[in-house]
Amino acid sequence: MPRPLWMLSKRRPLSRIASVPRYEYRCRACGDTFELTRPMSESSAPCTCPQGHDDTVKLLSTVAVGGRAAPGGSGGGGGCCGGSCGCGG
Repeated sequence: MPRPLWMLSKRRPLSRIASVPRYEYRCRACGDTFELTRPMSESSAPCTCPQGHDDTVKLLSTVAVGGRAAPGGSGGGGGCCGGSCGCGG
């Protein structure tokens, strides 16, 4: 049986490539907000701000996900909660 094309390639499949997330932090000493790229296992580890201060805190980041209404109708979905809260979504 022939091997799949991805097995013949020198590249690794996308599903096997590990990505390292970015985390946002704020320095309590100077108020600077900055980002660090680090493994999830180190997300809560202490870090130093770009100004050299050690008193930092990890911020809760939000992800904005946009969508479009289904064509030709007003049925279902959208907004912050699927439209059931009356937010107009």
